[in-house]
Amino acid sequence: MISGLPRLEPPKDTLRDLELLIRSRYGLIVLETEEQDRAEMLLGHLADRLGLPLFIWTRSKGLRRSDLPSGIYGTADPAGALAHVEGAEIGAVYQFRDLGPYLGDAALAARLKDAARALSERPGALILTGAAEPLPEQVRQLAASVRLDGPTPEEYGSLLDHIVRDLSARQPVRVELSAQDRARLIANLRGLTLLEAEKLLTRAIIEDGRLSADDLAHVLEAKRAVIEREGLLEYYPVEESMAEVADLATLKDWLAKRRAILAAPERAAEFGLPFPKGVLLLGVPGCGKSLCAKAVSMEWGLPLLRLDTAALYNKYIGETEKNFKRAMSVAERVAPVVLWIDEIEKAFAAGGEEDGGVSQRVLGSFLSWLQDRKGDVFIVATANDVTRLPPELLRKGRFDEIFFVDLPDAESRAAIFRIHLRKRGQDPDRFDLAALASATEGFSGAEIEQAIVSALYTAFSAGTPLTMQLVLEEIARTRPLSETMAERIAALRAWARDRTVSAH
Repeated sequence: MISGLPRLEPPKDTLRDLELLIRSRYGLIVLETEEQDRAEMLLGHLADRLGLPLFIWTRSKGLRRSDLPSGIYGTADPAGALAHVEGAEIGAVYQFRDLGPYLGDAALAARLKDAARALSERPGALILTGAAEPLPEQVRQLAASVRLDGPTPEEYGSLLDHIVRDLSARQPVRVELSAQDRARLIANLRGLTLLEAEKLLTRAIIEDGRLSADDLAHVLEAKRAVIEREGLLEYYPVEESMAEVADLATLKDWLAKRRAILAAPERAAEFGLPFPKGVLLLGVPGCGKSLCAKAVSMEWGLPLLRLDTAALYNKYIGETEKNFKRAMSVAERVAPVVLWIDEIEKAFAAGGEEDGGVSQRVLGSFLSWLQDRKGDVFIVATANDVTRLPPELLRKGRFDEIFFVDLPDAESRAAIFRIHLRKRGQDPDRFDLAALASATEGFSGAEIEQAIVSALYTAFSAGTPLTMQLVLEEIARTRPLSETMAERIAALRAWARDRTVSAH
């Protein structure tokens, strides 16, 4: 149990899978989890169902029976603990916490193999719990692997009720949550371990003696800490909405239709609709692809995570792939979520000879994850250089749709001017937006924004208001990408014509 909390009902699928593996004579099982106490609770249920005792090994206490306080003499060393398991004559379930880092020792790996074989001939199993670690080759064929998914809404709900009852016995506690607020609070706890959720909820109540909708902010901040702890995913506080994105009517309509699934996921599942996979946005740099990623999370009311592709790569063999798997695991933990991969071609470039094939291996992991992911993670991937994208990534079915984002037309450019002038405290009605749009033929949204910013600097330094003339002068000084990279943009448009859907 966790900090004296009630014996919560375990995840039924995981409990059933473990029982089936043990009855199938698997002597070694890897239970992948970051919640050791929750794993102990689950294995307690498992041992009860099998009618077997539960033994727990930790480096500090050695091997001990779960209902006894002291450990067995000589078992603090992992080799001694495994020797005891091998020589024991009774059936039992053995939980070994965080043994993975010790398995680089060939002698210890051989001990593990002997213990696993012994347990395959009698009731019970040796279960390794903790973060995923690659098993030594000599024991891999003897083992099965099970992943303990995060707590269910029911577990969070039971935890919340227990904390309120426990604190109410010691101090006045006011619960000011409507049914809808409670559901939102529990939904936002997703991604936190039960221990993290317990500490967070307890602190929120003790601070002011109440639990209200205002405490959702504490939950979101705690989730941000969980997400950024690994250093691979960045949590984005999003301010933009689709109203800040000019044009792109087709993309907006596509996203709006899928938003209904988020509001009624159970009804959507009954209707045969899965959670959407995501979109790949190709197009001209500076035309709003990254802005769309931020706006999707705002419109859908989901957290936005950005994958830092530069942080993935590590000079040590195998570490890059581990980094990627950890990042995807975090995204699944906090799902439903929008995962933004900016300039995806830099992470999974075609070729890969120059990096020893690392990018190809990471691409393989990414494609497998796209196919098999368990959490509701909506991908928004953006790319500027389609020639560097591997063909496997563009195959139909990887993403729900591939959109092409082109340079804005005159009407869209006028809308972009209106958005950015208003954003900077300027009255758009003081400017001839049609004339500004005409003067910026071939400009991207980013180039239009920069023209306004540069004109504001000029006006500020001169101590004058921003004028139409100052903006036009900055426009005249700008050479847009459509001129400096005309051939590349023409080639991009030609490639996209029959392969993508226009976002406009």
